[in-house]
Amino acid sequence: MRLEIRNLSKIFVSEKGEQIEALSNINLTIDEQEFICIVGPSGCGKTTFLRIIGGLDVATSGTIQLNGQVITGPTPQMAMIFQEYSLFPWRTVIDNVAFGLELRGLPKEERYQIAKKYLDLVGLTGFAENFSYELSGGMRQRVAVARALAIEPKVILMDEPFGALDAQTRNRMQNELLQIWEKAKKTIIFVTHSVDEAVFLGDRVIALTKRPAKIKEIVPVIHCRPRDRTCSEFVSIRKHVLELIAEESSGT
Repeated sequence: MRLEIRNLSKIFVSEKGEQIEALSNINLTIDEQEFICIVGPSGCGKTTFLRIIGGLDVATSGTIQLNGQVITGPTPQMAMIFQEYSLFPWRTVIDNVAFGLELRGLPKEERYQIAKKYLDLVGLTGFAENFSYELSGGMRQRVAVARALAIEPKVILMDEPFGALDAQTRNRMQNELLQIWEKAKKTIIFVTHSVDEAVFLGDRVIALTKRPAKIKEIVPVIHCRPRDRTCSEFVSIRKHVLELIAEESSGT
């Protein structure tokens, strides 16, 4: 599986008819099972970029291809996980996870079997009959991950998924996500405002410029897993990425 982004640009038109360039000529190739993290100044277009990759928004120019197939809209080969979980409060956990399978018309027994498999993967087997409002924030996000995995996508897109969690829960979720990623063997594209999180999770960190966003630098994180946030190599990479973003935020 290879995701190829070529000459991608996006221009919005305001209510006053003014053109606002959000993304400019982005080129990026992502290989199978890579964990890619995207960072950049606030408001630079990270979420717009992710939505276009997932077919939820349309580029003004350029193409996105998955295994040579042009992405022109939402596809079952990609699943998106948002910060706000987007779970249905009137559905049980297992029915939330099985929702995409229900839309595909799978029989109840079959979709429950698949949903249970992924609830086990994310460590929530004992909560299948609970409702989302009975779960903690971290558990709800794990339900969202299980729901995304249940439809068997090639690529999982994550938009600041841990942003609403407290620091301790966020660190735990980062470790749990890496364990799930290693087991599920999916490609993950992860947008975050946290440079520490990006360096901890990513195989590569894509640093974007201020708007209109271009790729300022692709930073490989060669440091082996599990990563030690206190080691000199980790600290050096984090410092470099922070400096890249600071340059854009200050306009230098």
